[in-house]
Amino acid sequence: MNILTIPLRNLRRKLLRTLLMVAVFSIGVASVTALLELSKAVGESLEEKLAAYGANILVAPRAETLSVSYGGMALGDVSVDIRSLAEDTTLAAITGIHHQDRLSAVAPKFALLTRVRDTPVGVIGVDFDQELRIKSYWHAASGELTPGDGQLLAGAEAAARLRLVPGAQVDVSGTPFTVAGVLGPTGSGDDAMLFADLHALQRASGQENRVHFVEVAALCSGCPIDEITEQLAAALPGTDVKAMGQVVKSRMMTVDFVKRLALAVSGVILLTACVMIGLSVFSSVNERKNEIGLLRALGYSKSAIFTLMSLEGISLGLLAAVFGQIAGYFGSFRLMALLDLGTAAPVFLPAQFAAVFAAVALLSALASLPPALSAARIEPSQALVML
Repeated sequence: MNILTIPLRNLRRKLLRTLLMVAVFSIGVASVTALLELSKAVGESLEEKLAAYGANILVAPRAETLSVSYGGMALGDVSVDIRSLAEDTTLAAITGIHHQDRLSAVAPKFALLTRVRDTPVGVIGVDFDQELRIKSYWHAASGELTPGDGQLLAGAEAAARLRLVPGAQVDVSGTPFTVAGVLGPTGSGDDAMLFADLHALQRASGQENRVHFVEVAALCSGCPIDEITEQLAAALPGTDVKAMGQVVKSRMMTVDFVKRLALAVSGVILLTACVMIGLSVFSSVNERKNEIGLLRALGYSKSAIFTLMSLEGISLGLLAAVFGQIAGYFGSFRLMALLDLGTAAPVFLPAQFAAVFAAVALLSALASLPPALSAARIEPSQALVML
């Protein structure tokens, strides 16, 4: 028998209590593991859903502005040298950046100001597949939401002003378009616009393969949004790449809140489990005062007794760390299914397993510290008193 086997023999001797403590601590570790997996999945799921409510990066050609004044009166800023971007090379550059996997939507735009029924109106050419990824709030008040070639959507305000209904004919730069549907009110500038297929509008205006700006929806929980904008700026010289700060900030606050909440709950659970381990070791010390006194009389030093009692608590923690993480990992599958997180699934990361294992060992050692110190103070004469 040595200092390593004594704690194991004692745990085996009090098998029912040992199993109960391991079960309690395992539940705590399992809850923490499941919460960590859940927070990652919920964070990504939330950001994907938030990305469907607008872009957070704008790519536009660099334009020069001139401040105009005459006779002491400021006439405002006038844009000069207005440019457009080549659609094919621009989209290839955007989707070719290092963090391309963090881009959930890339929506090019072609803007045209024209007259419809003698009324000035803006017509925006869009890729409807990409546009609907960042504007999931669009809904058709009447007609279809996904027009085909030669068709367009009318914003609620534009439709009322131009008296447009599904099936109506609209002439845009000499090219006839059919109104496929009318959008419901959105409370944004979309209400005053007409939306046509990007390539159809380019052909109608004689400017094929040109776009005026590109909206990008980036998932910024995996890396800083600044890195994505820097990569886009490097890939697209001569353009202005701007992150919409308020949008990014609000999304990151939402995602970070979920992660901080999970960490806070995990901390409370682990603290409670550590207190349970500390109480268990304290109980063991009180029950074994005469045994500890006898060990001291046989020549065991205070440090040896301290190590012995600490090993008992750490052994409980390590067993709970293994069983708890396994249970938590597989339990997180069930949790994600109950919460309907779509395709999100837990990912086993050896580094995370090792980190939680080490953290639980450290917490177990800290929880065992007070009772181990108490045991180390027991004198050899204590064995005679108890006898």
